[in-house]
Amino acid sequence: MRTLIAAFFILVIANVFAQKVPNVVLNGKVIANSNDLEGIYVVNLKNEKSVITEKEGFFTIEANPGDTLMFSSMQFKGIQICLEPSDFQKELFFVKMEQMINQLPEVLVRRYDNINAVSLGIVPAGIKHYSPAERKYATASSGAMNPMGLDPLFNLLSGRTAMLKKEIEVEKKEFYLQKLDDMFDKHHFVDILKIPAEYIKGFEYYIVENDRFTSSLNSKNNTMTEFLMTQLATKYNEIIACENE
Repeated sequence: MRTLIAAFFILVIANVFAQKVPNVVLNGKVIANSNDLEGIYVVNLKNEKSVITEKEGFFTIEANPGDTLMFSSMQFKGIQICLEPSDFQKELFFVKMEQMINQLPEVLVRRYDNINAVSLGIVPAGIKHYSPAERKYATASSGAMNPMGLDPLFNLLSGRTAMLKKEIEVEKKEFYLQKLDDMFDKHHFVDILKIPAEYIKGFEYYIVENDRFTSSLNSKNNTMTEFLMTQLATKYNEIIACENE
């Protein structure tokens, strides 16, 4: 009997520890030799949560002891901090950042994603929409738009299906490029990201090849999109510098 009771308690304890530890809220503040502490990216590398600092450097983010927070900004040197249990016992978790030599102005990007054809009542909700390239591919292959027959087989053997699939990829990249032009102007690329004017188009093609960046665009996570763009701009400028040596 005692053995059964002991086994029961062991199972209960193991189940408790096996449960996922919920994230807790960490309140923090960035301090630096600057009055402009708004817009600094704070990313939890463990759970991939991300926020930007508010006025005077305040931020709130979900985290747990052992998580690593990454702080990044064009005007400050990036740092990474591994959180300790004692950090969560403080009223405010202070993070000191060093200012870069060249401080850049603030960039504010406004988007109105809630205004679309569905919200305006132009098209009903829940209907799948095909792009021109997707419509061609769906028509040439078996699927909802094309009942099973000989045409899909002929298209597959002739290579037309593969060609149309490539057209979809090209169309997606063109969509991402247009989205970048709508979201950011030349000033953002040249003055904020420090991309030479003659290399802007090349940089746009470079970043739409990055799957993580395009996923961020699709998810409409503006904070992560700008954060990844800043990282990719640094790498791209290094490539340009090597080519020009």
